[in-house]
Amino acid sequence: MNIRNALPEDCPQLARLEAEVTQLPWSAAQYAGSLSAGHRFWVCEDEGGIVAWAVTLSVLDEAELLNIATAAPRQGRGLARALLDALCAGLAAQGCTLLRLEVRESNTRARRLYTSACFTESGVRKHYYRSANGREHAILMEKAL
Repeated sequence: MNIRNALPEDCPQLARLEAEVTQLPWSAAQYAGSLSAGHRFWVCEDEGGIVAWAVTLSVLDEAELLNIATAAPRQGRGLARALLDALCAGLAAQGCTLLRLEVRESNTRARRLYTSACFTESGVRKHYYRSANGREHAILMEKAL
């Protein structure tokens, strides 16, 4: 397993992979725009290609986790946790002291991951996400780095 910065040519693959695992996936154009805007992309790859990825935005000494996912066939194998640990260490090395994120209230698997990685709940954005049943709350979480 190798963790590296994403390249522009990774964007179509990231969009294809994310379309398999999320309700409202980013498009290749959204990934490319995010990359060109200076967001930091982290990809985890093995001999078969990209298997997990994350996007962060840093402002001064704080960062926000904008997106993190694992390819469907590779979920449940600790890849997201390894990637999360690596990006936390990388952000801390760059001088970031806090990482924030938001997660769908119904995404209990991700919430367990974040809690196990020492994130704590810091608030709620009511009716933030669109869902099949209307709207869903976003749980805000943060971690000191």
